[in-house]
Amino acid sequence: MLPESVRPYTEAAPVAAFFLGISSGFPYAMIGATLTTRLAQDGIDKKAVTAFSLAFLVYNLKWLWAWIVDGVHIPVLGRLGQRVSWLILAGLFVIAAVANLALVNPETSLIETAYAAVLVGVAGATFDIVIDAYRIETLRPDQLGVGSGMSQYGWRIGSVAAGGLALVLAARTGWEAAYLACALFALPAMLTGLAMGEPARHREPSERRGMAEAWVSIKGPLVEFFQRRGAFLVLLFILLHKIGDTLANLTFRLLFDDLGYTNDEIAIYDVGLGFWAYLIGIFVGGILYSRLGMKRSVLLSLVLMAMSNFSFALLAAAGHSNWGMAGAIGFENFASGIGGVTVVAYFSALCDLRFTAAQYALISAAASIVGRFLTGTSAGALIEAFGYVNFYLLTTLAALPGIILFWLMMRAGLIDSSVGSAGKENGEAV
Repeated sequence: MLPESVRPYTEAAPVAAFFLGISSGFPYAMIGATLTTRLAQDGIDKKAVTAFSLAFLVYNLKWLWAWIVDGVHIPVLGRLGQRVSWLILAGLFVIAAVANLALVNPETSLIETAYAAVLVGVAGATFDIVIDAYRIETLRPDQLGVGSGMSQYGWRIGSVAAGGLALVLAARTGWEAAYLACALFALPAMLTGLAMGEPARHREPSERRGMAEAWVSIKGPLVEFFQRRGAFLVLLFILLHKIGDTLANLTFRLLFDDLGYTNDEIAIYDVGLGFWAYLIGIFVGGILYSRLGMKRSVLLSLVLMAMSNFSFALLAAAGHSNWGMAGAIGFENFASGIGGVTVVAYFSALCDLRFTAAQYALISAAASIVGRFLTGTSAGALIEAFGYVNFYLLTTLAALPGIILFWLMMRAGLIDSSVGSAGKENGEAV
């Protein structure tokens, strides 16, 4: 007999979220470390290799076309349902884009390779839009925490497995065959859609009378969201909550290098220990969301993520210490795993079931844009100006506005009033 804490992870909808996550994670790997390795092995200049990271910017722009997934009905395939038909079409788009990247030759045409990488980014971002909408609409409000955790498990496994398979096959059969084989990682989400069918909670944005009705899907997500009580404070929280965490996360390798850690030590603690701590955090996050509810679990995760930044200030003050690194990395990944589940579940609950794809794409883009901008423009300068200890203390303080704002929103009842139909059961927030 399964323990009570494990049973929610075995229900059909969370298991489906796991397979959706696998397909969501693999395109990211195809244009990330995998493509970097391929270009390096082909003798491409380092500056050109690093420029390919711009392909990831497409994921930050997916909100521009997310409304199409809500409002445009696909001929013929549409008989399967709005979400299922888009899962199939987006999956085929990803397969074709990855196959195209497999067939270009970086040595003879670097520009064609760049176009192919951006195309994979567009296809992967579109697949993400559909997958997020399908996940949210398949899960009941009380399953959003566990389902978000299962999706993240799938994402990690899909990205790591696809990247690993590509390296193994490339060494034996070449990069073309490796990429073509990895394109099959799109199948888990497509088959899940066919097996589970159209989500019972899906709602159409309007009656379908042709392309003119798609306008409702463009303006509807914004109009509906900002009509809610406390919507502007919720948006402010979305923009602010991750600033400290993002500022800190992208500087850890700089700290490790300056503290004199070897590559082996980084591999053991940052990659190895951090990976398992993150997976444990995801599991715990799902349980906390189910046991404590949305509001208290999100607030707790925000506090833990702020404390994890402080742990790196302690590591920077202590200097080279394997125990210190293990503690800081372990706690940071554990807290990030919890936060990833609870905050993603909360953001999922904010969606209106008529505009799930568009609203979640907007929310997820807004959640990262401020932190990424500040990191890219100021993190290095702040470290040089204040040193690592004061920098990580600053990132801890940067997390406080998000914590305080969420607590005030809880006290004022704005969390419940701002939740969309995706987070409600029988009209009540769960």
